[in-house]
Amino acid sequence: MNVYVVGKGAVGSFLGERLAAAGVNVTYAPRELREVQPVEADVAIVATKAYDTDGAIETLRAAIRTPENCVFVCPQNGVGNEEKLAAAFGEDRVVAAALTVAVDLNRDGHAVASKDGGLALAPMGKDAFNWLNATFTSSGITVKVVDDWRSLKWSKLALNVVANASCAILNVLPDRLVHFERIFTLEIRAIREVRAVMAAMGLHAIDLPRYPVRALQGIATLPSPVARAILAGRVASGRGTKPPSLLLDLRAGKSRTEVGVLNGAVAAAGRAAGVPTPVNAVYARVLDDIANMPQLWAKYRERPEQLETEVAAEVARVRALARTS
Repeated sequence: MNVYVVGKGAVGSFLGERLAAAGVNVTYAPRELREVQPVEADVAIVATKAYDTDGAIETLRAAIRTPENCVFVCPQNGVGNEEKLAAAFGEDRVVAAALTVAVDLNRDGHAVASKDGGLALAPMGKDAFNWLNATFTSSGITVKVVDDWRSLKWSKLALNVVANASCAILNVLPDRLVHFERIFTLEIRAIREVRAVMAAMGLHAIDLPRYPVRALQGIATLPSPVARAILAGRVASGRGTKPPSLLLDLRAGKSRTEVGVLNGAVAAAGRAAGVPTPVNAVYARVLDDIANMPQLWAKYRERPEQLETEVAAEVARVRALARTS
């Protein structure tokens, strides 16, 4: 079997190294489009950041000789990536994926992974691709097959929004965030917003390897003090001193982040469905502003009251619009 991997970060390296160790022929795409060489591939894994998906599609168009014979696997965070791949190669050739293994790169550029978690797969089309599931399983990865690809990606999003944008905006780690009582209450409200948007879209939460997403959303429906008491310990122990992805992006000085396909996607879907999402909307707007104007970060670093004020203003704005409509 031949596998082509676009994106040699932590996720792409982890999946590629595991498959190679299982005897699969793995090729990584070069960084520059002009360096791409045509190849025959049975599987293409898109492991770039979501904001690089368009570039990844250009690479795949140049690289994959017979895309009609290739399956495109998308373990990217956020929503909207599968739709782009389907527009380019056909939805019958696209498999949505969610990786829940914690992965980092060591100094040599090799993947270092936790022992728990796994990979959930859900084809967009009608083909089950059982051979693909078996291939990943043979590499030692725990695989879960899911029927509804949209529910799969939104369930992963429900995990990705927790202690991510808020940590980035405030420049704090998860184990510190949980001690900001009012901000952590905003986290619970953000989870509730995701749950409400999913319900409005007719999507259901799916438990992923290691992560009981349904329990997470159920806990968030409890009174805020109770939900905060339960979730704070889990977030602190589960994520602790590991910087979340959006915080890493800001600290690296990146002008683009994945907040648009995470919190921003929740806000956009909420607007379309008529579901209020003030917390996610503010998180997306503020973080995007900081990424584009880094000098704004000083306004929010370890100043939770500033973020609370932004959310309160958004709630007031939405209520005012509702009264005048």
